[in-house]
Amino acid sequence: MEGKNTNNEKSASSRRDFIKASAASAAGFMIVPRHVLGGKGFIAPSDTLTVAGVGVGGKGTSDLANFHKSGKANIAYLCDVDDRRAVTSVTNFPKAKYYKDWRKMFEKEAKNFDAVSVSTPDHTHAVVAMGAMQLGKHVYVQKPMTHDIYEARKLTEAAAKYKVVTQMGNQGSSGDGVRQLHEWYDADIIGDVHTVYIWTNRPIWPQGIPWPTDKPPVPKELDWDLWLGTAPYKDYVDKLIPGSWRGWWDYGTGALGDLGCHLMEAPFRVLGLKYAVDMQASVSSVFTDFGKRGIFPDSCPPSSHATLTFPKTPRTKGPVTMHWMDGGIKPERPEELGANELFGDGNSGILFVGTKGKMMASEYAANPRLLPLSRMQEVKVKQKFARVPGSAEGHYAQWVEGAIAGYGKMELSSPFDLAGPLTEAILMANLAIRGADMPKPRASGNGYDYPGSNMKMLWDYKNMKVTNFDDVNQFVKRNYREGWSLGV
Repeated sequence: MEGKNTNNEKSASSRRDFIKASAASAAGFMIVPRHVLGGKGFIAPSDTLTVAGVGVGGKGTSDLANFHKSGKANIAYLCDVDDRRAVTSVTNFPKAKYYKDWRKMFEKEAKNFDAVSVSTPDHTHAVVAMGAMQLGKHVYVQKPMTHDIYEARKLTEAAAKYKVVTQMGNQGSSGDGVRQLHEWYDADIIGDVHTVYIWTNRPIWPQGIPWPTDKPPVPKELDWDLWLGTAPYKDYVDKLIPGSWRGWWDYGTGALGDLGCHLMEAPFRVLGLKYAVDMQASVSSVFTDFGKRGIFPDSCPPSSHATLTFPKTPRTKGPVTMHWMDGGIKPERPEELGANELFGDGNSGILFVGTKGKMMASEYAANPRLLPLSRMQEVKVKQKFARVPGSAEGHYAQWVEGAIAGYGKMELSSPFDLAGPLTEAILMANLAIRGADMPKPRASGNGYDYPGSNMKMLWDYKNMKVTNFDDVNQFVKRNYREGWSLGV
């Protein structure tokens, strides 16, 4: 049963009228050049990015603080559905105007800001980012870029259509580590890479559990209906906020959504990967009394192993197989690694397997190493790629600088034309995981089968669909709750 819906404030037509009016209004503004205003140490309006933050608690707090640290970002507007979570940002930026509903903020203030930072839960990334781009605003969106494959494709197209500067919040893409890995690979130190292993100890929140049955009152500081946004209506439950929502498919994207963008980005960049052609997965089971497998379709599984196949690229001699493992599952230790030497960073890691050798790195592609580690003393490769000032921490300032410079004027580490295909691959692996955990009642009525478990699902990139297991295609594009639309 759907709860009371307060989201029908604007019809699709009124939204289009609003966007047109805002664009026309913005066109009438003149940016005053520095030489007119003058003054030693003065930062002219043309050298400052006015930012509106949506989702300003938790990760949003640090995102905004890092933009501000660049010295060229004015944090002028704050928006959060939960006043409790917004406290630190409100304190940090006391002059910023505060809203609870980002749609109202966009409607009233669009002519007054240049860019939007989106740090909401995964299920609302796309609607906020699309709304901002349709207003001609630059956008920074936390990882994963979107909740669904369809959303990722549409946001990637929109960034080019509206000519806005975009960045996904996977800071490791600006780090020195991925550039060092890239230089080793280009120097043919490990030969042609054909297999990549990626692993993490995530999730560190509950997964594989039933939806809670308790019905506590909604905290007075939280607008629960707005928090649900595009997702189906459900009664409020405790402990979903701030981080346990990641383990529920309606809102999050599991361990892959949390760390996939930090771990898979390096293989994407180094090997020139783009769209996978197939995927498969196996997942761990939760068993109830008497050994009966628990069926909790709303919740991500406790652990999984997903495999993606990428076709040959201009940077590889053949296809590449990528393994993703979470929930504490790890690949076999490479024989070149000493018995007591750290594999990855202990919790997470990336291992490239080439025809001449191997290289590995930690989370964010930090601490890149050749195997055996003795090769680190032997191999010297000339720097080929410029480093981002500040390395991973410079990811934020890079977006600020890029947005001030304007569309197409500056190279960024994770613009949507790169982040979009990366996000799609992560969500394709999630398709395989969901398919592997999808029960089918047996004709006998006695138990269930799991036909998608370890099935190789064939992917039609152009039409965004699995061609041999239609049951999972429902997850490529969600049906939003009534009153919500991507606007395309």
